[in-house]
Amino acid sequence: MILDDPTVEGYDIIGDVHGCDDALIRLLRLLDYECHQDVWHHPRRKVVFVGDIIDRGPGIRQAMRLVRRMVDAGQAHMVLGNHEFNAVAYSTLCHQTVSPRLQRYYRRLGFHLKSSLMDYRFHLQEWKELIHWLRKLPIFLEFKHFRVVHACWDPRRIAQAASCHHGQVLLDDDFLAQSMLPATEPNRIVERLLKGTEMELPDGLSLVGSDGVRRTRFRTKFWSQSPKTYGDVVFQPDALPDELYHQPLTPDERNRLLLYGVDQKALLVGHYWCQGQPQIIRHNLACLDYSAVKNGLLVAYRMGAESQLSNDRFVWVNNAGLSCPSQ
Repeated sequence: MILDDPTVEGYDIIGDVHGCDDALIRLLRLLDYECHQDVWHHPRRKVVFVGDIIDRGPGIRQAMRLVRRMVDAGQAHMVLGNHEFNAVAYSTLCHQTVSPRLQRYYRRLGFHLKSSLMDYRFHLQEWKELIHWLRKLPIFLEFKHFRVVHACWDPRRIAQAASCHHGQVLLDDDFLAQSMLPATEPNRIVERLLKGTEMELPDGLSLVGSDGVRRTRFRTKFWSQSPKTYGDVVFQPDALPDELYHQPLTPDERNRLLLYGVDQKALLVGHYWCQGQPQIIRHNLACLDYSAVKNGLLVAYRMGAESQLSNDRFVWVNNAGLSCPSQ
């Protein structure tokens, strides 16, 4: 389903908040939104949040309440991030007996959700209501001339999701339970759209990231036109060792890469912990996650009626209180 609201002049797509409630308020003010009766409004524009509002930051509950009020008042849209999906899966299924196969996975979910669970520990009814609310949110949104998904737009997985429940995935108990199991279709939908594309490290190698987690896979670009080496496709804050960076891709690895074409609608994502000054990846693709919670930037893209993205449409604030409006 394509969203089209003729009363809206444009949309402000906001990247991963991760509990940075103060930065979010400063960004909304910079975008000329005003708060009336606890809801942030703009007379001609709406916000689209790319997900990952919760976890990590100092104001998780406050940020989530702000976003919920905007969405419920019709002043914003939101797609689920992988952190919201984790919260739904963990909190919905935690009363069930977890098989030995999934116990390690649930322990990892609990670890990643620790800051959110702590923030809501004296507000358990509010957490319960939040989980119920999150279950109704979409995994992706498509507008007349742009698209929003947390990590990756894969047409095959989008089509699978769109075949369910009038164009969106409904996070019922069966879908959630299946999504926890590798190689199921719900798992493939969630992993691709909310976590992006990944590639296995060769020869059983593993790497320890800056977050202390050891991984056997690395995040990859889904827009490389003619990649030849691992370095051509890696897309994550943690660099690959030189010997892997220059390692040629095998024909099979190249064939398994996803390509979001240059002729597709403009796509805006979060998820990837970019650094530096915000800039588009190419004319129809931009990432809005600039590591706000790690002393980076909370970024918005001011989408109008344009069909091609432009660097001068970015607006951002950082945790030092500095900001940069669009030109």
